[in-house]
Amino acid sequence: MTDAHAFSSSTDATPEFTDRQFWMSVLARADLSDLESYWQNLSDRPEYRHLRKPEIGMAMVRGRAGGTGSPFNLGEVTLTRCVVELDAGVQGFGYVTGRSRRHAELAALFDGLMQEDSSQHGPALIQPLHKKWLGRRDQVSRKAAATKVNFMTMVRGS
Repeated sequence: MTDAHAFSSSTDATPEFTDRQFWMSVLARADLSDLESYWQNLSDRPEYRHLRKPEIGMAMVRGRAGGTGSPFNLGEVTLTRCVVELDAGVQGFGYVTGRSRRHAELAALFDGLMQEDSSQHGPALIQPLHKKWLGRRDQVSRKAAATKVNFMTMVRGS
């Protein structure tokens, strides 16, 4: 999946790190119903145990004026996190915005499964979820662009 994305801004990041960063981002943005459906249809669901049961907390979100200015504290956001260990010993982590414990748990499970065998779950789960998210993002962008107002300044002659 490395050729399909480039999330890392660091040139010294390993391909494994950027692949994992990509799929964790996709899992966090996915609809819970899509994750639940894939999990229910998975024929070889692994046994797992919680290392950290889903828990809800807060994180400070930082922003930059114009995207390039000095950073400032924008506000707080609710996060849910979960850590599981699959029966093969792989640890999966899930972090999602909002208060959905099940979403964080499924994200952690799929993170673990992707670490075990990304060639099986990547094309079947991650790529369709990513395409769906891109479609939603484009739809929101088009809607925002349609409401854009361009103001024109006129200079009056003397």
